[in-house]
Amino acid sequence: MIDLRRLHVLRAVAHYGTVTAAARALHFTPSAASQQIRQLARDLGVDLLERQGRGVRLSPAAESLLAHADAIETRWEQAELDLRADHGAPAGLLRVTGFPVAVSVLLAPVAARLSVRHPRLRVRILEAEVSESFDLLFEGAVDLAVVEATPLNPPLSDVRFDQRPLLEDPFDLVVPEGHPLAGRGQVGLGEAAREPWIAPVPESPCRSHVMSACGAAGFTPDVVHHARDWNVTAHLVAHGLGVALIPRLAQLPPHLPITRVRCTGGPHRTLLTCTRGGGRARPAVEAALRELRELAPTAVG
Repeated sequence: MIDLRRLHVLRAVAHYGTVTAAARALHFTPSAASQQIRQLARDLGVDLLERQGRGVRLSPAAESLLAHADAIETRWEQAELDLRADHGAPAGLLRVTGFPVAVSVLLAPVAARLSVRHPRLRVRILEAEVSESFDLLFEGAVDLAVVEATPLNPPLSDVRFDQRPLLEDPFDLVVPEGHPLAGRGQVGLGEAAREPWIAPVPESPCRSHVMSACGAAGFTPDVVHHARDWNVTAHLVAHGLGVALIPRLAQLPPHLPITRVRCTGGPHRTLLTCTRGGGRARPAVEAALRELRELAPTAVG
């Protein structure tokens, strides 16, 4: 009989990449986590970890076991839903997470709507960046996440997570008031090729969107300033320090002397809803997803 607690430690090692990181997430010591995996290996009669330089990697047997472990986790999620079903009525605690713009524009109004429509449902919101949201889902710390699609996300085929499109968030060119492009209803991004640019910091998920959009328009932007927050970007634009691509969901200070101009070619980012495999059928999650789908079209105008 496989000890599911030990199997969970192995899944954590696969998810976080090292025994040390997995132990930290599970609140174990590294030696305790290693002991759990060694005992699981003895129970099964196979090697689960192999030496690789100064570290370890999962063995082929461990990789095969993980495919079954992920399926077991999904079935267990469904079993819990079946046991705790409350005649389909959303109730209890729903934990949701998202990056800052998603919390401000989507999750906050959804939580307010749910509190009115489902008084027995309590919603808890946790702001988190995209990579952290997947960790929180994996750990069971949240039930639903709104994330941005990035190349670093787990693939859509990863059965641990159920990722589905929510909306396309267009990028607008943001320029100072009085700029030659400010009075235009729509511009080609190439018309801003010779401008100084303000871009997201390199580690931002939106950095690749901005650079790819400029590349598709036939130029590499001359990035003179970097910002982590869209409000900071907007203030830099307002002072005439450059132009920027900013997603439409980002709500900018209305008093700033800046103008949003729509771009031809449709540069955009995709937002996804994500749950653990099997977790989407929970009544509370279903209710939140309905509200998100209803709100999404109006959120981007």
